[in-house]
Amino acid sequence: MKIITRDQWFAVHKRADGVSLIHEPWIRPFYRCNLWHLQGRDRDVLIDTGSGVVSLREQLPWLTERPLLAVASHTHFDHIAGHHEFSERLVHPAEAHILAEPTRAATLADPYVGDEMFEAHPDGPLCYTEYQVKAAPATRLIDEGDVIDLGDRVLQVLHTPGHSPGGISLWEASTQTLFSGDIIYDGPLIDDAYHSDLNDYANSLQRLRKLPVRTVHGGHFASFSGERLKGMIDEWFK
Repeated sequence: MKIITRDQWFAVHKRADGVSLIHEPWIRPFYRCNLWHLQGRDRDVLIDTGSGVVSLREQLPWLTERPLLAVASHTHFDHIAGHHEFSERLVHPAEAHILAEPTRAATLADPYVGDEMFEAHPDGPLCYTEYQVKAAPATRLIDEGDVIDLGDRVLQVLHTPGHSPGGISLWEASTQTLFSGDIIYDGPLIDDAYHSDLNDYANSLQRLRKLPVRTVHGGHFASFSGERLKGMIDEWFK
């Protein structure tokens, strides 16, 4: 296994509309979470916080130069392991208990954290059996219809269960942008985790298909268009 330094662990790619993608390029694509940073006038949002293998705050100190809300799209390990580093933590009520008391089983770390996940390790070999998401109790619960106000932009919370019971997406109507978490992304979807529900999954996808989406920023893989979203949803139902 290749060894790299911690300052090589994260990559940041700026997009349009004050949106940046942060990811961990040394984690293989299937396991690699997209962290979406949105800059607002009064505060910023960070949707998901990655694997926690390397500290976000140490390597990307600019993240906390302004007020920041750390939002969990859901509570699988690859999306929440950096949440403990931030003082304001938002999650859906259905998964607040996992964020507060994460276990390897509840966060899906048990079946997925291993050699097949990594292209390289930071500083030295990792002991996978010691990997554990740190507790990060929510400071705010968010549910269907809530809004996250950044001062000059507003994100609407959509409860989109199916992949997990507390899965959420964030919808920015002004830019027709959907931050979809893991309910849909342009890659192999997981609808058979221990707390997945196919009926919920179908209802969530049907709902998202009706939105006037221009761009989707998912929890994994590359961003895609609203037309691609409709095609993927139609294919899932087949």
